[in-house]
Amino acid sequence: QVQLVESGGGLVQPGGSLRLSCAASGSIFSSGAMGWYRQSPGKERELVALIRRSGSTTYADSVKGRFTISRDSAKNTVYLQMYSLKPEDTAVYYCYGSTPYANYWGQGTQVTVSS
Repeated sequence: QVQLVESGGGLVQPGGSLRLSCAASGSIFSSGAMGWYRQSPGKERELVALIRRSGSTTYADSVKGRFTISRDSAKNTVYLQMYSLKPEDTAVYYCYGSTPYANYWGQGTQVTVSS
C-alpha cells in the first residue's frame, strides 16, 4: 500500500526554522518525483518545492533562498528544511509523490509562524 507520512510541523516564531519529514513507501520513492505543497485557509493548494528522481529541484518564488528540499534514499524520506520563516508561511503542508500511474498525498502537517 502506498503511504506518505509527514512529521515535523509545529509553532515557530518569525525568523525561526523547522524541518519537515515525509516517509514514503518504496514504490513512490523510487519511481517518481516528490515534493511539498501547502494550503492556507481560503487559498488554493500551492507547490512549495519539488525534487525529481534526477535530483533536480523546483521552488516557489516565495520560498527560494529560504527553503531546501532534499531526499535520503536509504531512509525513503524527503525533507523540507525551512529557514527565516514568515507569518505568511503559515499553512498545512502536504507531502506529495508522483508515479507514472498516480499521484499521492500525505495527511498534512500544520506549520504556524507566529509570535
